[in-house]
Amino acid sequence: MSSILKTNALESEAIYIFREVISQFDKPVLLFSGGKDSITLVRLAQKAFFPAKIPFPLLHVDTGHNFPETIEFRDRLVKELGLELIVRNVQDAIDEGKVVEETGKYSSRNSLQTTTLLDAIEEFKFDACIGGARRDEEKARAKERIFSVRDDFGQWDEKNQRPELFDLLNGKIENGQNVRVFPISNWTELDVWSYIEEEQIEIPSIYFSHKRKVFLRDGMIWSHSPFVYQEENEEIEERIVRFRTVGDMSCTAAVDSYAATISEVVGEIRSSTISERGARIDDKRSEAAMEKRKQQGYF
Repeated sequence: MSSILKTNALESEAIYIFREVISQFDKPVLLFSGGKDSITLVRLAQKAFFPAKIPFPLLHVDTGHNFPETIEFRDRLVKELGLELIVRNVQDAIDEGKVVEETGKYSSRNSLQTTTLLDAIEEFKFDACIGGARRDEEKARAKERIFSVRDDFGQWDEKNQRPELFDLLNGKIENGQNVRVFPISNWTELDVWSYIEEEQIEIPSIYFSHKRKVFLRDGMIWSHSPFVYQEENEEIEERIVRFRTVGDMSCTAAVDSYAATISEVVGEIRSSTISERGARIDDKRSEAAMEKRKQQGYF
């Protein structure tokens, strides 16, 4: 019995959090990127509300520079499960002059997602946004509570957070505020992959080894794409790679890997000495890059 409880503890906690969201908020939404963490959230939500359907929509803030494999998987998953998907595009915010497209060597649309996300929250009056962030990923995310309150400007104040003692989650918010919810906050990358393996969850092919056109910069493997700035002296080559984390093409580096199955990926992660976020190009901008984006309203 003790081994069963230990094995299912993280899943049970996540299911409890999902049910607390439904009991405490009027209009929640699940932020969905097509990556392994948000796919895991979908499976957990299915279990939390079975045999009913997931009682809230999925929202994807689309940068327009996503990997095609991820978008194809996203569309197929929501169709197969009969889920409601809302897509809002960063390109619209650029066209409307709300944000300015970055240029140059390290240009990315990653930080531009904030405006589109906050606009979508306002448009649909979402009061709780469920996401797949985990405390083990990055320093700023380690500071988050499971119910993380944002002010009426969408901003996060890391010094003004509510205690969560004895698993008591306080969802009371004032008019204009909303909450970001992290059901797998206490999971690690290995926990997520082990759960995917155990549940036999399908994930995009980009997570497994494949041949891809890439180029090297700053010791990282960048995808060759029209969306990614590339200098003339940066030579294109083909390598066998996979992705440990999936953002859009301009902010996600590949890693050399021959892991072609989930069990091989799990084995690779067990022996890795480099963190998952080590492959996120946008985190290299500064030590406090993620924290600054979160303070501005980024997820």
